[in-house]
Amino acid sequence: MKTSAVIFDAFGTLVEIQQPTHPFRQLLREGRRQGRLPRADDIRTIMTRCLSLSEAALAFGIKISPSQLAFLDQCLEEELASIQPYPDAVEAVGLLQAAGVRLAVCSNLAMAYGPVVERIFPHLGAYGFSYRIGVMKPQAAIYQHTCDLLNVRPENELSGQRRIVMIGDSERCDRDGPGHVGIKGYLLRRNGDGASNLSHFARSVLSDR
Repeated sequence: MKTSAVIFDAFGTLVEIQQPTHPFRQLLREGRRQGRLPRADDIRTIMTRCLSLSEAALAFGIKISPSQLAFLDQCLEEELASIQPYPDAVEAVGLLQAAGVRLAVCSNLAMAYGPVVERIFPHLGAYGFSYRIGVMKPQAAIYQHTCDLLNVRPENELSGQRRIVMIGDSERCDRDGPGHVGIKGYLLRRNGDGASNLSHFARSVLSDR
């Protein structure tokens, strides 16, 4: 079956953080020091709302001083500056774009990280970021919304002669989750089973066209 569109996960697939500082995790640790116990939906709040660090602190009821906020903001800037594309991702995107395949990224992200992904890969057809859409993978709505942004319909693609595929490093979010809306998911494991290289994956997609 021919492929008309490819959806990528972002972190761990297209890009990596080379110098992680975990500013939001630090913020939550500060909340714990203040007696606020971590909640099951903390990460969901960060990744499904347009929140800066100061806005996240306010949402969680965490008190931070101006100096603490400045430190966390600096940590965030350092982490963002360290984000780099994987070489095989750059090659894969170039190969697929040259062949006219529609491309998108679908990822669970806090607000600060989306613009960096867009800057590194500026010409994709759609950017399905959780903080913009308000839901996270593996909820069906985020895949469906990404397809809407890309102007493709997975149900129709699968029932006809063309398909939409997704690849990422999470079994739950990138391999299994997309299947619930008619997208064929593939697992990327550079050091294990599954697809081990995005360049190879792109070539296999193109060999079916």
